[in-house]
Amino acid sequence: MIAVVQRVSHAQVVVEGQTVGAVAPGLLVLASVVEGDTPADRAWLADKIANLRIFPDDAGRFDRSILDLVAEPDAPETLGVLLISNFTVAGSVRKGRRPSFDKAMKPPEAEHEFDALVEAVRATGLRVDTGVFGAHMDVTLTNDGPVTLVVDSRSA
Repeated sequence: MIAVVQRVSHAQVVVEGQTVGAVAPGLLVLASVVEGDTPADRAWLADKIANLRIFPDDAGRFDRSILDLVAEPDAPETLGVLLISNFTVAGSVRKGRRPSFDKAMKPPEAEHEFDALVEAVRATGLRVDTGVFGAHMDVTLTNDGPVTLVVDSRSA
């Protein structure tokens, strides 16, 4: 699995004019299921999302995870992860000018695997909002930092 993880002060996803998911603050994660992904890839990515230390401590160092923030007594109810399925994250532009999406897992298997990733992240105790698999989605965000990382279970 490949994901783009962004620390955000706010993010939302709109489908057909309706907001279907939002966090403020938290993480926006654009995730792609790749052919050959296993349950171990899913578990690794879910753990990485929950425990990635990309939030500042009192000294301003990246030393807290979103799980650390959720554990604070004054954590906002809107704190969480906005997890969006995005097959284009697995795209390759190595050859030619048109991206190739050959590595991305095909639906409906990809939808099943993505739903399992959502449940794995929720199992860590985090609030998780999502978009709508396969729909045209308008995703807006305010990147905090900016902090943006590419996380790939295959390079673990």
